[in-house]
Amino acid sequence: MAEPVKKITLSSGKVRYRTVVDAGRDASGKRIQLTVTRDTKREVLEERARIISQRSAGTLIAPSKITVGEWLDEWLEHKRRDVEPTTIRVYRIALVHVYDTLGHIRLQELTEDHIQDFVDNLVAGGRRAGGPAGSRLAVSTVEGILTRLRDALGRAVVRKLIPASPAQYVRVALADKKAGKRERVRPKPWTVQEVQAFIKGVERDRLYAPMLLSLMGLRPAEVCGLRWTDVDLKAGTLETANTRTMIGNKLVLEKDTKTSAGQRLLPLPGKAQDALKKFKARQATEKLSAGEAYTDTPYVAVDLLGRPMNTRNLREHAYRLMRELEMRRVRLYDARHSCLTYLAVSGVPDVVLAAWAGHTNASFTKAKYVRPGVEDLRSAAAAWDGFHG
Repeated sequence: MAEPVKKITLSSGKVRYRTVVDAGRDASGKRIQLTVTRDTKREVLEERARIISQRSAGTLIAPSKITVGEWLDEWLEHKRRDVEPTTIRVYRIALVHVYDTLGHIRLQELTEDHIQDFVDNLVAGGRRAGGPAGSRLAVSTVEGILTRLRDALGRAVVRKLIPASPAQYVRVALADKKAGKRERVRPKPWTVQEVQAFIKGVERDRLYAPMLLSLMGLRPAEVCGLRWTDVDLKAGTLETANTRTMIGNKLVLEKDTKTSAGQRLLPLPGKAQDALKKFKARQATEKLSAGEAYTDTPYVAVDLLGRPMNTRNLREHAYRLMRELEMRRVRLYDARHSCLTYLAVSGVPDVVLAAWAGHTNASFTKAKYVRPGVEDLRSAAAAWDGFHG
């Protein structure tokens, strides 16, 4: 057997020892060979034995020149197998600051200090392109960026590119969290009374039926994706089996529901059922009036010429109605909070509440969407009156 260690004499006359060790193959199947050079033969043999032992144990981390930015590209490509295109876009946007600040660093040279400094600086002065001068990223946004980075580095550990994730113990400072909470002004979702006032105010609007569906717990993408074949007006039910969402507020993406729980068969409240009947009849009249200019589509939410509406159209129409009614502007999606809070306070069981919202976990529904306001707590005040006598 050939001697694994070779004696090398440098031009300066200095003697060193070198060996080449087979370290397995990379992800593409290419053979990996590591060259070890030390001052003594003993040091070379010890390092060779360590590499061979770790390779046998499956713990060997082969040297790699891949940068953080290059690895994030690979990770995002891997995630495409498991998540929707809209989610990939959200991930890429979340990682923009990581690419800019840490992307040039070699993955194997990335340290916890690099990441902690990055997070601290992002909280202190991070700002999205186009944001107002002096504005900062919300702490929750920074935590979302850190979560994505932590996921990517965790995958690098699995692929044996790094021995451990340097982001594992990095956190946003508690003082920054408290300061962010004080500074961040979040528009409150409508109260139940405001939802009721809006419903009453838009009764004569052409899109009353889609607005009503948006205010009974359906997501905007579910309202825009609803087809007449999903609605049974005789039985009084609708099925949320299709969604029409948007990528970058420009490209419409049509797909099935986000989760299996999202596809659900819901009984229609009487007012919604009646509104849908009238809207379907109105569309038939509009089709006759428009003639060849009318576009036949299967969707419920369409404009005067039958063209399907997207979530942006629906949102902008709702905002116009809010201005006309001189009401606080809130996102239609946030109306889910008010609707689900109303159901919870009205005594609807948790399991029914989660099923209506399209969730698999009732605890998540209550923690995320149920936010009792002061009016919802009146019954508790009345109970205290009884207690106090």
